[in-house]
Amino acid sequence: QVQLVESGGGLVQPGGSLRLSCVASGSIFGIGTMGWYRQAPGKEREFVASITAPGNTNYADSVNGRFTISRARNNIRSMVYLQMNSLKPEDTAVYYCYAQLRSTDYWGQGTQVTVSS
Repeated sequence: QVQLVESGGGLVQPGGSLRLSCVASGSIFGIGTMGWYRQAPGKEREFVASITAPGNTNYADSVNGRFTISRARNNIRSMVYLQMNSLKPEDTAVYYCYAQLRSTDYWGQGTQVTVSS
């Protein structure tokens, strides 16, 4: 079992920046890809970014060049981060982190990001 807790969401003006964090605890050894999805009101959850264990990254076209994903690990936790720059109102959503452990995807509870003036 893996537990994921996100933090770092909030209200930011257009053009601003936020950094989301996600901490994975529990059975972290063997975690493969980690990443982020988001869900805006009335829309389906969509892929934002992912990073493999060796560090290969993938981004949605809508965030490529503005968002940067990274990860770190110590003996008891794995972390994944999402640096979000040049934020737009259309980036407003609940952001969820996930982690893949063998054949199972684990999800966090989500953190709200609101981009508004």
